[in-house]
Amino acid sequence: MAHPAIAVIGAGLMGHGIAYRLAAAGHEVRVHDPDPGARQALAAKIGDICDLLGTSRAALERISGHDDLASAVAGVEVVIEAAPERLELKQSIFAELERLTATGTILASNTSALPIARIAEKVGDRSRVVGTHFWNPPHLVPLVEVVLMGEANRASAEKASALLLRAGWHPVTVNRDIPGFIGNRLQHALKREAIALVAAGVCDAETIDDVVKLGFGARLAVLGPLEQSDLVGLNLTKSIHDTLMPDLDVTAVTHPYLQDLVARGDLGMKTGQGFRSWMPDQAEAVRQRLREFLVSQARSRRQD
Repeated sequence: MAHPAIAVIGAGLMGHGIAYRLAAAGHEVRVHDPDPGARQALAAKIGDICDLLGTSRAALERISGHDDLASAVAGVEVVIEAAPERLELKQSIFAELERLTATGTILASNTSALPIARIAEKVGDRSRVVGTHFWNPPHLVPLVEVVLMGEANRASAEKASALLLRAGWHPVTVNRDIPGFIGNRLQHALKREAIALVAAGVCDAETIDDVVKLGFGARLAVLGPLEQSDLVGLNLTKSIHDTLMPDLDVTAVTHPYLQDLVARGDLGMKTGQGFRSWMPDQAEAVRQRLREFLVSQARSRRQD
């Protein structure tokens, strides 16, 4: 099967990882970024991924950096936008992409939470536009949420899903275009309750993390929440819900506890203080632990 050329918009945190996996799957990948530094660093970042995963550097030969958007997208069948998470920026990029690409080119956005319909507001033919929410880092995490805006863009979504599947990802379909899609709604629902528990003095942040990592989180990689409910029985799940649901946090905005931390400049590991205090070596140990786990999982999937 032929491997169509693909353009990736953005060489940063997500873009270079997306480009690597597509190139490793045999696609010619053109990466556009207006920042010369980002383009210059692209080859080194891709090489680092190859070394991390123990794969050939042949992928580098199929990736090129472009400062001109028109040259990057000329003749490609798919464009994946991985620009910063700003609505106005993404809207302007998609309006330009519609002008520069052929009618049948699929235009995909790697947004974490913005509704795809909002991103496509300035696009005339929205049937070409889909959401493709990759998870960080995209060369290690297999899931991609492919987001529909209704039946109009289903054909484009199905083509995008087929391409992603061939490249080694695990695409899932989000049938309704809602903020945060599926994964981030689940993730941040957990965070909302976690923050509320700390704010109410039930426990400290370290205890929250221990309960998740050493408790139910230990099984989440092999047992989803609804799968677990079916396993233990929905009658038990209902009994727990009858007691628990009236008492869960329902704060309708960003929790004041989080707002206060941000206002003080306590932004997490990068400032040394967030929900928890972090020395530089502690923060690096967490990053290294996560890298080692994700790499081992990625290598295991390649061997299966």
